Amino acid sequence: MYVLGINAYHGDASACLLHDGQLLAAAEEERFLRIKHWAGFPNESIRYCLQVAGITLEQVEHIAINRDPKANFWRKVLYTLKKRPELRLVVDRLKNAKQWQGIETALQQTFPEQNIHAKIHYIEHHLSHLASAFFVSGYNDAVLVSVDGFGDFASAAWGLGEGTNIAIDGKVYFPHSLGMFYQAMTQYLGFPNYGDEYKVMGLAPYGEPRYLKELRQLVQCQADGRFKLDLTYFRHATEKVEYEWLNCSPKVGTLYTPALEELLGKARQSSEPLSQQHKDLARSTQAIYEEVLFHLLNNLHTRYQRDKLCLAGGCAMNSVANGKIYQQTPFKKMGSAKEAVICYNH
Repeated sequence: MYVLGINAYHGDASACLLHDGQLLAAAEEERFLRIKHWAGFPNESIRYCLQVAGITLEQVEHIAINRDPKANFWRKVLYTLKKRPELRLVVDRLKNAKQWQGIETALQQTFPEQNIHAKIHYIEHHLSHLASAFFVSGYNDAVLVSVDGFGDFASAAWGLGEGTNIAIDGKVYFPHSLGMFYQAMTQYLGFPNYGDEYKVMGLAPYGEPRYLKELRQLVQCQADGRFKLDLTYFRHATEKVEYEWLNCSPKVGTLYTPALEELLGKARQSSEPLSQQHKDLARSTQAIYEEVLFHLLNNLHTRYQRDKLCLAGGCAMNSVANGKIYQQTPFKKMGSAKEAVICYNH
């Protein structure tokens, strides 16, 4: 049985192909188009995967998409009714959902000479992340954690993986997001491009954590392990932040409000030299990120009493924090992934 996994209309668009549970090929669209973090429909990645396997799209029996527009539907409705976000934000979300539901049309346009027989499965975003880490880990059981910006109205999810089953029993929902905190601070420090967070990680060792008190105002740990943003400092909860995700390198509008500059001072422009203050803010940002992440992980270890951890999602790319997990938590073994394999067990 051939299963095609697709990550589309988001940064790092990609595809993978499995046969009877074995990974045959995987590729990101940026490798073919030479555009970093390219977002859109991964035409060339799909072609490559099929070519490696020596098959056509007609032979694929199942297609897994790492988004489910129906996930957390009533939470979306309740949030809209309660918070009354800008109409432009609501319209943008509806357009995005419609785009995902048009995957079959995109495939037909890419392969017009072929008939599509595959059943299409829309898999909730964080379930896809968790699967990408657990099913390639070699573990029979593990605590599973996914943390990123947002996907399907959630920014984090956790639970247990046992055998071929994944049970999610906790989430952090929109608008609270550890990934959003880090991305907003990355922008504030004058690194505006999608994926620039690694520059903050690289800058952090040159500074001192002098701004912990201030940054704890932005994101707070909760007693149950969750985290919460002070939305005074963030635009995304009620305003439409400009995003470009279609056939381009992703572009993200300013995520923070003027309140952040009132708290920390004027934001750095990308052309300005880096001062010691910027280095100290980078160190403080990394320290707060680690504080919140380890708070969650320690809470989950206490809850589940398992020593293996699988970490996924965009925040799992923070290798500096990952390298401290054995020292800062009781976990004894760990595996991580971003979006390598998408829920082939479905």
